[in-house]
Amino acid sequence: MMSRAARGAPGGRPPGLALLTVDPIACDGRGLCAEIAPELVTLDDWGYPIVPAQPVPPRWLTHAREAVRLCPKLALKLE
Repeated sequence: MMSRAARGAPGGRPPGLALLTVDPIACDGRGLCAEIAPELVTLDDWGYPIVPAQPVPPRWLTHAREAVRLCPKLALKLE
């Protein structure tokens, strides 16, 4: 039987890669995340974040963590 590390992370991601997600119910569209991490977050026409369904590149992890930490509604998660 393969170990979890050999199979990869949940969702088929390679191990060690993080995925930025947004809780659309918790978010109130302030847009701070897009200011902190514009390479990872874009805003829709109403100011709500759109995040890619791909893992965060290692070079942008610091920005992703900062956006999660500073989200006033705790709507961003780094999994």
